[in-house]
Amino acid sequence: MKLSASCALLVMAVSSAPLLGQDRTLYWGDTHVHSTNSFDAYLGFNRSVDPATAYRYAQGKPVIHPYHKARVQIDTPLDFLVIADHAELMGALQTIAETGIPRDGLGFLDTMKSWFIEYRLRKALQEFDLFGLASSIIKDRGGPVEAARPPEEASRPIPNADVMASRTWQQYTHAADAYNDPGRFTALIGWEWTSGPGGANLHRVVFTDADGETARTFQPYGSNESAYPEDLWAWLEETSAATSSEFVAIPHNSNISKGFMFPQTTIKDEPVSLEYARARQKWEPVAEITQYKGDSETAALLSPNDEFADFETYGFFLQANAEDYIPTEGDYLRGALKRGLEFDSSLGINPYKYGLIGSTDSHTGLASAEESNFHGKFARDGVPENKSMYPEQPHRSSGWAMSAQGLAAVWAQGNDRESIMAAFKRREVYATTGPRISLRFFGGWNFTPEDLDSSDYANIGYTKGVPMGGDLRRNNEGDAPGFLIRAARDPIGANLDRVQVVKGWLDAQGKSHEKVFNVAWAGARQPDTTGKLPAIGNTVNEATAAVSNSIGTEELSTLWVDPEFDASVRAFYYIRALQIPTARHSLYDAIALQIPESDRGAKSIQERAYSSPIWYTP
Repeated sequence: MKLSASCALLVMAVSSAPLLGQDRTLYWGDTHVHSTNSFDAYLGFNRSVDPATAYRYAQGKPVIHPYHKARVQIDTPLDFLVIADHAELMGALQTIAETGIPRDGLGFLDTMKSWFIEYRLRKALQEFDLFGLASSIIKDRGGPVEAARPPEEASRPIPNADVMASRTWQQYTHAADAYNDPGRFTALIGWEWTSGPGGANLHRVVFTDADGETARTFQPYGSNESAYPEDLWAWLEETSAATSSEFVAIPHNSNISKGFMFPQTTIKDEPVSLEYARARQKWEPVAEITQYKGDSETAALLSPNDEFADFETYGFFLQANAEDYIPTEGDYLRGALKRGLEFDSSLGINPYKYGLIGSTDSHTGLASAEESNFHGKFARDGVPENKSMYPEQPHRSSGWAMSAQGLAAVWAQGNDRESIMAAFKRREVYATTGPRISLRFFGGWNFTPEDLDSSDYANIGYTKGVPMGGDLRRNNEGDAPGFLIRAARDPIGANLDRVQVVKGWLDAQGKSHEKVFNVAWAGARQPDTTGKLPAIGNTVNEATAAVSNSIGTEELSTLWVDPEFDASVRAFYYIRALQIPTARHSLYDAIALQIPESDRGAKSIQERAYSSPIWYTP
């Protein structure tokens, strides 16, 4: 949805103004951007957007697109950014292609191997056989998940890959400090641990509150050290103690983990132990629920009574010719939250106690989460007609299979590394699929309807209850908790359709359940006897991609009390706020290319926000 330039500038100023609550302000960022230092970004034709360029784009400055070389610019700048290049082969492919493998200290065989790799890479770059090259020179962890090679057998496939990664890390951390401007823009230092045993996506984005000088005392831990998340957590424990720094590891794309991101037994086929659960809860307080490669909330097969379940489902595994996609409970965050209640009941601790964020996983270096301003997952996708790269291979994704999502929103005391890290640690964060939907969510027992309209709304929420990410304990009377909910549309975006509460709980037998409640909505619609609310409608103009805000509303708020509360059982609650439908990038492309849009993805998308849950424990 487009506004005039003057209006956009006015709203930009408004959207960056503080929204305070007990000295906490809403900040927007992306924790998952890949620069040219990632091997797959480089292979995907990102040869120019380095960390410095990625920071400039996020700050709102015009930059040059890495593929088509036109000037591009984000619509609304971000407050923080994590450049999360793969630890595996960090900087190696760019170094090999542009300056060659450093040969100091190499023996005869490794020297010969280095010449061969350089030749193959440069030839592939000329012939555009990029992903064929990647599969041959990058370690293949194929086979069943339980057969992932243990750390002592791991090795690097390219001579002096460590040397190239170390030099790249040094350069990146210097750039992060150069662009870090506390109070204005936060450059958080991070990387991606890219474990994929048997093609199961077990990836984590890791970031720290450390400055560059501290970060240069260690090298990012990669899956070439170990494919097991337990070993990553152990490394984080050790490195945190050694550096006095905080770390967070964020699971992403659980939707394509083949059920192993949130398992009932570990990938070593061992029971989830108390030690495992404690480590996971400590180092993984937050998970990525939405990004380019699909939404990871839930699927219709798992939540048949949820009419909004199949949102941007990404039906492809990591392998180019994988089997058909089948979703499982272990792939999705709602399933994880339910399993977490079960573990909490049996172990006394919840390994899947996740706050929720969105981020892009952009490999262009450009944090583009706007459908009308989407620059593609890979740089080559910046040209619309290139999005259909593999029409003859139905098991491979096209650029139209992904939408421009998402963003991480944090309620923090300041825009700096320590404050943003603290917000992640306490889970006072939430996700959107791209729009800047403002969302507040508090749970407690003493809220009143008057609290909704109070000018001291946020402080009331903190004083009388807990915010998103928090915990509620049973009160003496066993009354049902109330939830203060307020959602406001993106100032330059579309109106809101509705706000829903998603509840999960355990029954007396310890089995988990879920239900979605419509709690606030636009217009005069009324739910039917089953609680289903009529659709809001759709104002997307299929000839122009324009959207009318003639339906929906700018803000929705309510005090909701769970009508089915049982004080004796564990439960969680989170908010899902839906926009009215807007144009998807596939419709923009179809109009621009003057082609039928039927095989280019959906025409419209109903963007949304997901709060972190509030948990209730008897």
